[in-house]
Amino acid sequence: MSFTPELAEIRFGCGLSPDVAPPGDPAAMLQGLTQPDTMAQKYPITGYGSVRTRIVTVKKLRRQHRKKQIDRKQLVTQLKNLRQAANKEGAIGFTRGLQRWVKTEHGFFERLVAFWGDHFTAMGKNNFMKNAPVAYIEEAIRPNITGQFADLLIATTTHPLMLHFLDQAKSVGPGSKVAARSKRLKGLNENLAREVMELHTLGVGGPYSQGDVRQLAELFTGMNLTADITFRFRADFAEPGRETVLGRSYGGDPAKLEPVLQSLRDLAVHPATARHIARKLAVHFVSDNPDPDLVQHIEAVFNDTAGNLLAISGALLEHPASWEPRLGNVKPPFDFIASATRALAPDQARFDQIGYRVMNRLMLAPLDLMGQPWNRPGGPDGWNEQDEAWITPQGVSARLRWALSVPQKLRPRLPDPDRFVTTTLGSYATQPVIFAARTAESRSDAIGLVLAAPAFQRR
Repeated sequence: MSFTPELAEIRFGCGLSPDVAPPGDPAAMLQGLTQPDTMAQKYPITGYGSVRTRIVTVKKLRRQHRKKQIDRKQLVTQLKNLRQAANKEGAIGFTRGLQRWVKTEHGFFERLVAFWGDHFTAMGKNNFMKNAPVAYIEEAIRPNITGQFADLLIATTTHPLMLHFLDQAKSVGPGSKVAARSKRLKGLNENLAREVMELHTLGVGGPYSQGDVRQLAELFTGMNLTADITFRFRADFAEPGRETVLGRSYGGDPAKLEPVLQSLRDLAVHPATARHIARKLAVHFVSDNPDPDLVQHIEAVFNDTAGNLLAISGALLEHPASWEPRLGNVKPPFDFIASATRALAPDQARFDQIGYRVMNRLMLAPLDLMGQPWNRPGGPDGWNEQDEAWITPQGVSARLRWALSVPQKLRPRLPDPDRFVTTTLGSYATQPVIFAARTAESRSDAIGLVLAAPAFQRR
């Protein structure tokens, strides 16, 4: 089992493209992780600041309504306009993220961004935060995928969206100053502490107890949000005294942010974290049942480098088990749609012509039907990594309908079927698929059959 450019782009990249050559070797794939982020420059995505500005505006409007400075009709109209603007901004963010997948020369980079974005799942819980995950990934994930895991963990844990999603602003130290003077604010919320341990670092069944979760939750109590959903450390919310997590003591009086960050750094380099991350990477990129030696190799590099993500990515690529030629993992719906769009290679002008409402009909609504609604996984554990989650009657039917109906809308002059089979599947094109593409009643049917083929649905 050894590297091939074709398999590299299918398994670790964004899919084969007639316009973009696959990587020449694993070294080129790693080098692509450290190059300037040209895709982000070419297809910019609005940051979290616009979300914050919108929230401030909403609060101002509601305050004006309470003070009778604007009537109910004006309030409703302006809130509707803000929601529409947010939805449009979200659709533009989706489109530009898709364009990055279609055009990138460094597919492994985009795949890692998606992997870590899912690992550190955070969702908006109201109309004006529902598109915030786009900005969150842009700010907390994308710049940190080649640094230390500790830095990525801190960036995500302290991001306003994560604190909003896991209700950290509602967490108050039982012995804090705020609890002493407020009858309303008294509850300790363990959501963030539990997910940091269970999902983001040590893993389910890791070496921690309920006592560790509670102590970490008490340590986290100072992490809070301002009225405009901006991160703020509030010592008056923090539980006084020291907390013991996994046998180590943190904090003290007065409460400060630094001990919180140190606890995250320690969790980031724990051996159980290395084991959890190593297996999750191997499952996501290679197989639902990865070679134990591959997992152990990634784990060892994680431990040896204190969680250096560039080295860990290299460990994944250098192991022979990663290059098993049989395609195993089923592409999740977004990956299917994105790699199909990459294979079709629509031009920039076509993307520019597609408005956000049409993009919703062509891409976002089908994702719902395929079982992966955009920005809305089932919970903080993100999307299911098991193939069986995506091979459902409804999901397969939705994929087939998309493959047969959408390509001609993305590229009205569809490519020649014979050439499309070669550029899309390469050596994974089977004789039945080649025959079906050549004998289909229409060019759109031919393209649809290629995209619906098992060889294209897996990686």
